[in-house]
Amino acid sequence: MRITISGPPGSGKTTACKTLSEKLGLEAVVFGKIFRQMAADRNMSLIEFGDLAERDPSIDEHIDSTILDIARSNEDVILESRLSAYMLSRNSIPAFKIYLSASPEVRMSRVGLREGETAEEAAKVTKEREASEAKRYMMYYGIDINDLSVYDLVVDTDNLNPDQVIEVIMDAIGGSKCL
Repeated sequence: MRITISGPPGSGKTTACKTLSEKLGLEAVVFGKIFRQMAADRNMSLIEFGDLAERDPSIDEHIDSTILDIARSNEDVILESRLSAYMLSRNSIPAFKIYLSASPEVRMSRVGLREGETAEEAAKVTKEREASEAKRYMMYYGIDINDLSVYDLVVDTDNLNPDQVIEVIMDAIGGSKCL
């Protein structure tokens, strides 16, 4: 089964991806790690690298072609990225598409904790990152990342712990026509 997990920073994507990978025995590919590594390879912060990506479409093209290559060659994989659901839908590649959401307050608290920052510091960096991503996705692909119609399941993670999120996802996957 091919699964995509998307959502904004701090929504619980990576945690859900890791746990689902373990539970289902599927390889998980986290594209945020690839983006971070590309930034680190250039000795750039995420904000600096996002600014560069706004001027250099080859960065997103590389990541997005990698998403499609992996999806085409693996029927059993979990892809965690902001655009994986859109890319697979546009290319008629079947997948169960999950979107995790959370309020800005909860997300900034989680991001701050993860990055060792205050919620205020995390909010500043995350807002800039999200604005850059939204701009690039619209500019390069005509994708409004606020359009959730492409997803099979949308989960608000504000009041759920990671185990509860996985329970909701597993219940939905169990009833999915994609199995």
